[in-house]
Amino acid sequence: MKTTVITSLLILITTWSKAEFTAYSKLTQMDQTQVEFKVLFVGNSLTSANNLPRLVVNYAATQGITVTTKVIAKGGYAIVDHWAEGKVQNQINSKSYDFVVIQQGPSSQLDGYDMLVNDGAKYAQLCEENSAQLAYFMVWPSLNYYHTFDNVIKNHTDAASINNSILLPVGKVWKDYIDSTKDNEYYGSDGFHPSIKGSQVAAKVIVEHLLQQ
Repeated sequence: MKTTVITSLLILITTWSKAEFTAYSKLTQMDQTQVEFKVLFVGNSLTSANNLPRLVVNYAATQGITVTTKVIAKGGYAIVDHWAEGKVQNQINSKSYDFVVIQQGPSSQLDGYDMLVNDGAKYAQLCEENSAQLAYFMVWPSLNYYHTFDNVIKNHTDAASINNSILLPVGKVWKDYIDSTKDNEYYGSDGFHPSIKGSQVAAKVIVEHLLQQ
């Protein structure tokens, strides 16, 4: 009698396990094979320079991925400024996006860190409520403040971790390249905004970390 009961339980458990594994496999396969995404970019001139969202669309296409973008970018704006205007909330609440990419200035100082973490939390919550994923676009300091680069990297990394969001480590890729080559070609003529090559590198990093994970 005991043997029969044990055997029945084992069969039942095995059946459940197979069902759960099948469901998980289907979900994983669906996520890995998705090739069309909608992305909302929220930022300032570091996002709009060289039409970065278009470069993302173009690079993604070379990888067989279709991307549709919407851009809300104003010069000098931080994420708190966009939130105060309310346009971002309307867009996210439309449930039209798979990802929301937020970007502001270098944020190497405490006030920038606070905005990344605390105001970023508002974006993260709203994204979660609308089935979107939040991503932090890590930027870079101007050449005049290159010595603050490590803080820029740390503050963006910490904010993304705290708010359970995706990190797009563009700034780190820039710094690794510049430190190893001593070449500032990713910077434009003003020593802050990106050159076209700098934006192309940013687009590649964004696609790899946002759409190809």
